[in-house]
Amino acid sequence: MTDLRTAGPADREALHALWAACFDAPHVVPLYETDPGRYGRTFVTAEVSACVYYLPRRVHDGLGGEVLVGGVANVAAHPSVRGRGYVRSLLAMAAAAMAADGCAWSLLFTGTPGVYKEWTTFELQTVSGPLRRPAAAGRALRPVPAADAAVLRDVYERHNARRPLTAVRDEAHWRDRVPVWYAEPVELLAGDAGYAAVRWDGGVLDVLEVAGDLPRVLSALAVEAAARGIGSGRARLTWHEPALPYLFASITRESDRTGMVRAVLGDPAAVVEAKDAAHWPADYF
Repeated sequence: MTDLRTAGPADREALHALWAACFDAPHVVPLYETDPGRYGRTFVTAEVSACVYYLPRRVHDGLGGEVLVGGVANVAAHPSVRGRGYVRSLLAMAAAAMAADGCAWSLLFTGTPGVYKEWTTFELQTVSGPLRRPAAAGRALRPVPAADAAVLRDVYERHNARRPLTAVRDEAHWRDRVPVWYAEPVELLAGDAGYAAVRWDGGVLDVLEVAGDLPRVLSALAVEAAARGIGSGRARLTWHEPALPYLFASITRESDRTGMVRAVLGDPAAVVEAKDAAHWPADYF
């Protein structure tokens, strides 16, 4: 088996080439480049034919505190070396480094859960359904350029301080990462009551993130959707969210099962299994 090692600045172009060969995801490189400690947490084969990277991140524990987790990302193996166990070995190296860094557990989001044998899938509640048809009203939401997303920081922090699994976003996160995840076609809409990150996806309103006075924000979204002639939607909101009727006429309970966790120094169950747990797309790794 080839030697495994930690990456360094000299591997920059090789890493970019590997990801280009494995992913159709233009956000991978710009997000990776925002992390000043990235190379020390990137594990590769000697010839950079496979890699695993992790990003330390603090998330809210739902009790007003925070927990440090290791977010796994950019996992790749060139087609020519797949099936040789490189990724599994690199994941083990990453897990050991997370323990050394004091991460309580590891978190990742994936469409290929079979790769992560030591991680366990968990469920986040989502909803979909026909939208409420509001009475005529003025449109109360204004667009916010993704580059200016940091103006929403105070609302975000008030809304998520006790919401399990939501990220603790520092200044760099707002400046560098949120604008990447919420660039077009995502639209940030804000008003006096709060904000929402949405996508008008094939005639469906897709609510990716929302914060503030939810009855007022969701009511404003219903007005905006009606003005655009859109009658159905989906949202990353829990099944029991009291404000759902302000946007939906009825709901179908659904779930997002792309999240996976692995215990490192602690047990993630209380956080990821909380009924009001949420992880917004702008916080993916």
